[in-house]
Amino acid sequence: MALHHLESGEIATLANQGGDALSMQSVALFKSEQLEVIRLRLPLGKAMPMHQVPGEITVQCLEGVIDFETPEGVRRLQAGQLLFLRGGVPHGLRAVEDASVLVTIVLAP
Repeated sequence: MALHHLESGEIATLANQGGDALSMQSVALFKSEQLEVIRLRLPLGKAMPMHQVPGEITVQCLEGVIDFETPEGVRRLQAGQLLFLRGGVPHGLRAVEDASVLVTIVLAP
C-alpha cells in the first residue's frame, strides 16, 4: 500500500490529539519536486546517525527535546524552536525526551 501524501490544499494535523509524542507515527506528509516535509516521532534515546542532504533543511521541534549535532557542535532544540541548516552540512540527532519534529527538506534549487 502506498503512503498517503497531502494533496494541494489538504490539511494535516500536527498537534497531539490527547496523546504524547509516542502516540503519533513518523510520516512523510508530502513530497513534490522541490520540497519534502516529514513528521518524525522520536522516543527517548532514539538517534539518527550523521548524514547529509544536498538541499537546505529546517527542523521544528513540535514536542519534547532533541540534541541536533553538526560538525560545529550540538544544539539543544526544544518544543517551539526551529533550526535552519544549509544543504550538504552533516548532521544527526538524538531524542533527549520523547519528541516529535517537523523536517522540511529543499529537494531542488
